[in-house]
Amino acid sequence: MESLILFSLVIVLLFVGLPVGICLGLSSILFITFFSHDSLSSVAISLFGAGQHYTLLAIPFFIIASSYMSTGGVAKRLINFAIASVGHFRGGLAMASVLACMMFAALSGSSPATVVAIGTIAIAGMTQVGYSKEFAAGIIANAGTLGILIPPSIVMVVYAASVDVSVGRMFLAGVIPGLMAGGMLMLAIYVVARIKKLPAEEWKGFGNLIRGGKEAGWGLFLVVIIMGGIYGGVFTPTEAAVVAAVYSMFIALFVYRDMGPLKGKTWTNDNDAPHARVGFNGTVYGVSFFLVWEIMSFFIFADSETVTGGDRALWGAIMSVALAIFYVYKRSSKIEESVGVCLAAGVPIWGRNLSMMLRGFFPSLFGEESRKVMLEGTKTTIMLMFIIANALLFAHTLSAERIPQMITEWMLGVGFNWFTFLIAVNILLLIGGQFMEPSGLLVIVAPVVFPIAMELGVDPIHLGIIMVVNMEIGMITPPIGLNLFVTSGITGMSLARVVKAAMPFVLVLMVFLVLVTYIPALSTALPYSIMGPEIVQ
Repeated sequence: MESLILFSLVIVLLFVGLPVGICLGLSSILFITFFSHDSLSSVAISLFGAGQHYTLLAIPFFIIASSYMSTGGVAKRLINFAIASVGHFRGGLAMASVLACMMFAALSGSSPATVVAIGTIAIAGMTQVGYSKEFAAGIIANAGTLGILIPPSIVMVVYAASVDVSVGRMFLAGVIPGLMAGGMLMLAIYVVARIKKLPAEEWKGFGNLIRGGKEAGWGLFLVVIIMGGIYGGVFTPTEAAVVAAVYSMFIALFVYRDMGPLKGKTWTNDNDAPHARVGFNGTVYGVSFFLVWEIMSFFIFADSETVTGGDRALWGAIMSVALAIFYVYKRSSKIEESVGVCLAAGVPIWGRNLSMMLRGFFPSLFGEESRKVMLEGTKTTIMLMFIIANALLFAHTLSAERIPQMITEWMLGVGFNWFTFLIAVNILLLIGGQFMEPSGLLVIVAPVVFPIAMELGVDPIHLGIIMVVNMEIGMITPPIGLNLFVTSGITGMSLARVVKAAMPFVLVLMVFLVLVTYIPALSTALPYSIMGPEIVQ
């Protein structure tokens, strides 16, 4: 009876039109006040605990990292790299859009950010070369959902915090399903492209592919830092989020220079001598290799008692100098200048750029564009954390009334097994995902179904990936599919047209959901092999 009253309160408040966060919090407070023996002080304790939850602290920093990556020119570089990789296949531009979404998902952890960043550029590009606007919009709406499946994912952090499982294992568990989902969408596009004879881009050679990789490299290296740092034992997922935020800010402001006072200022100028550019480029490759080496070797040798920081720096310096000299030697032969002359001529270019970066350091950090990025990130964080805090209060109320335990006993009593239980979970989440924001829905549903899953022998990490995939599909199903509204906004199409365009590819994700649900190894193979199984106390 208590559970019916509580859920009825939530449904009534939702139909009244109140925001989801308020519905969850207000229904919990009213229930505790009039129907429960629990004290109202538990409300304050629960809300305060949400702000003190260590795992949830990762969310604002991942949001800031996503904001900087979305605002800068990272998306354009990723799209160019993706086109260079798969654009020569029939339907290649559409496939490249999916690949770009996959790469951007690994940087942002947010589905709407992926749709906005990639869709704004990709949809316009596809329509220009002959794709219909509906086809392009349907692809981006679906591919954008990979933002919450490919790690790092904000939704995975929320699930891990709500049921107290490892964020690191959840991130690992999302790798294979994320690649598989993207691959299935690309395969579907290829089949459609062969049938409809969609255009293919010209293959421009491996040189173009390497150039695209170099341009996108600094953005993609964020994935290496996050994943390498976590699984190298260097920092926790929450600390990784802080590192990601700082790195993203530095790359957007000072390396790519897509925003801030240095925007539009290139590293080399047209009036720089050719041999000076060669020398400068050579040292850039050397310094870049040294920085990458220091980070990667730190992850690899963090626990080593024989390899010191000095050893790593010495090895890195030797290899970096050798790389720089080799590059300059190969290029200098074409301009008939010695290696030493080229390297010396590149020093003033370094001086000019370092001087600009020092002068623009504080104006970049506190300039108008940075303040705007931080403000937008803060708004998103407050909105999301408000929903999560109220959802955690709702979950506390459920736990205090032993509602999850009663549901577990009932389901076991009527003969549910793991197979039928997962069907019920998928149906529940697919319906709920049509009406609620993913993080709020996860915090409500996860504590209810988690005890049942443990009783039936379902792996907790496998359950988490199933729930995340359901949230993916929920973001592209009406009436509250967030990706549908975002896609409608960036294309100017009506919501009905976007829904119609997205539905054929939703069927691909539904097939993917069945595979993920009933092939646990897709989710558990990688985390088991690296970190071992999740032990639930």
